[in-house]
Amino acid sequence: MGRQDQIAPPFSEGGAAAKIQYGALCWRQSPAGVEVLLITSRDTGRWVIPKGWPMPGLAPEAAAAQEAWEEAGVEGVMNPVSLGRYGYHKVLSAEAQVPCAVAVYGLRVVRLAEKFPEVKERRRQWFPPEVAADLVHEPELARIILRFVPPREGRPAPIAGE
Repeated sequence: MGRQDQIAPPFSEGGAAAKIQYGALCWRQSPAGVEVLLITSRDTGRWVIPKGWPMPGLAPEAAAAQEAWEEAGVEGVMNPVSLGRYGYHKVLSAEAQVPCAVAVYGLRVVRLAEKFPEVKERRRQWFPPEVAADLVHEPELARIILRFVPPREGRPAPIAGE
């Protein structure tokens, strides 16, 4: 069984199991404290974190880092320990949506590129964690953001809820 199979979806709906995705909680340390990078979704323009589907040959945290690059132009250091999971419904069309479970990984931002694949499709902005948590629509993601503690040298970040 691969690593992707080890992460159980947090919910199912109507008998359909949630589809797994991987997301990146992109962060930096500023003089004012930790800041979280949010991006806008392509369809509704609401604030979200970079996330996407599993990618063949990539570990979950590597897939999250790849999504952070494509959607936000983020380059940085990924922590391989999941911060937690949240659920949401991905709208596929006017008639179809699928429940998704997103495993979130912390990514310390080293650089933001000016040019990246989805630069013309999204906005990105830094927020204090309290503001970022208020802006996202998913309560479980808000809790992950509020409970985030940057890892110290030699210690991985704690999992949300610990």
